[in-house]
Order: sequence, then C-alpha cells, then structure tokens
Amino acid sequence: MSQRISGNRRGEWLELTPGKLPVPEGGGRYEAALLWLERVLGVPAKLLGRLEHDGGIKLAGDRLRLQLFPPKTSQYEPTDIGVYEPTVRGERSVEILYEDDFCLVVHKPAGLKVHPDGGSHVPTLANMVSAIYSSRGESVAPQHIHRLDENTSGPVLYAKNVFAQLKLDAAMAQKDIGRVYVALVQGVVNPSLHVIDEPIGKDRHHNSRRVVSRTGQRAVTHVELIEAYQNASLVRLTLETGRTHQIRVHLSHKGHPLIGDTLYGGSTKLYPYQMLHGESLSFQHPLSGELLHISDPWPEAWNDVQKRLSMKQI
Repeated sequence: MSQRISGNRRGEWLELTPGKLPVPEGGGRYEAALLWLERVLGVPAKLLGRLEHDGGIKLAGDRLRLQLFPPKTSQYEPTDIGVYEPTVRGERSVEILYEDDFCLVVHKPAGLKVHPDGGSHVPTLANMVSAIYSSRGESVAPQHIHRLDENTSGPVLYAKNVFAQLKLDAAMAQKDIGRVYVALVQGVVNPSLHVIDEPIGKDRHHNSRRVVSRTGQRAVTHVELIEAYQNASLVRLTLETGRTHQIRVHLSHKGHPLIGDTLYGGSTKLYPYQMLHGESLSFQHPLSGELLHISDPWPEAWNDVQKRLSMKQI
C-alpha cells in the first residue's frame, strides 16, 4: 500500500473515496474499483472474492463501500475484568492501550493466559476482551495476532475484523510487527553482547521447555544493556524472530536466566516469576498504513526489585 488511505465507518460498512480511477480495458467503474481494492488498499484476494459474492462491495457516485463490519459473536465467554485478581500484587489489570475500528491493543497482566488451552477454567485475556464488547453491547469478536507467555506482561495486538486480521497476520509472518521487551536477568551482561543468533528447538526431556539446538528453528534476539547491578542486569530485547520462549531460552543459554524464571534456571528469591515485560509494539495500521508505536509502562511491582538491586540488597 503506497499511499495513505482513510475511510469512515457507516454501520457495517467502510466508506472510501478513492477518487477518479482509471477504467481497465473491457471493464467499467466496478472493475476499476476492484483493481484499486486489490492493488492500492491491499484487500487479500480471498476476502475480495467473498465480498463480491456476498454483495459486500457497493459503488455510489465517488464513494466506494465495503462491508467490513458485520456483527460477530466471540467464541469466548465474557468475564468481567473487575472480578479478576492478578497473581502478583502491584500488577495492573487488563486495560486498553489503543483502539479504533480495526485494531485493539490491550495490556496483558502477568499470570494471565492469552486464550484458553482446554486445561483450566481460569479466565484468560480472551475472556476479558470479550467482556469489553459485551459490556458495550457491541457485536465484535477480536482475534489475537500474537501471544505472550502466561507470566509475561505487555501489549497484545488484536484485529477487530477479517480485513485487519488478514493484513496483520501477513505482517506478522513477514516480521513487520516490532516487539520490544525489557527484562531483569541474573548476572552482569557483557556490554558487547548485542545479538543472540542461536536456533531453538523442543527439549526432548521436558515437554514445556525449549533449548538451543542445531536442529532447531533460527532464532535471533537483539540485546541492549540498560543498567548493570552487582549481580543482575536490566536489558532491552528486540525480537527478529518469534520462537516459543525465545528470550528466556536465549538469555539462559548465555548464562543470564531471567530473575524468577525457574523453568530456565532463574531464582525466585527476588520475584515469583520471570521478570519479562513487553515494553512496546509497533505495526502499520491495516487501513491507513500509518506506523503505530504503542508503549506499555513497566509493571509497578518491578520498582521494589530494582530498588533492592540498586542498593545491593540481594
């Protein structure tokens, strides 16, 4: 999408004004609109075909309308955000960091799964998000674009309609969605450590673990030392790939397990679970193409740990 696109929602419809479009040979204004939708707006072919079949494309004068907002019912039972108690005191609950008709970004507290896995009836972020729209009386069923580990806090991106979902899924696959994390790790990280490029695979001896393995998938983590303490470090991490437990595996492999991450050799002396937080998320808006940068403040519960580390109370 080479030009900035804007549109207005009219109920179930998105109204666009693409301007005068060149009519293809042997076609008319409708065919010109289809080419514009495909080549300029970037509507995936599968969705474009579905809209055509269902009468979801309309031309009226210089206005082009797409039926992108049909009512949807979430598969997840709404759970009132107010009844959820975070696992660790000081961690704030679910909150909206960004929202428009296409995208939703919410803060996921530590101790909350992104979606149900069939093994527990404990509410998940998906249930909380469903409750947001249930309480508003809106028929919206957002779909998550990426995940965070249960005990990792940070922003989670959702698509609010199928157009946004297809565009954001493609961006995720092409590594065009930027994710930056901060972590408190054990030991003093060498300032010269900037990149960890080590393949990650499953641990044959432990179903829940991942390991650095020559036969694993390529995994790249960029590392920036923010502050060094006597026996710990605060680091900023940027993912180039998105393997399961990537940051936790890579830092542990380098001798710096995350504080609190018992699965990968971390100690819970200072914190009960891994100190890993998604600091920011950046992505191109699926309609306008605008680059959005969404920040998520560090957990307040980290303040005491950082203070103790600074005062060498470890």
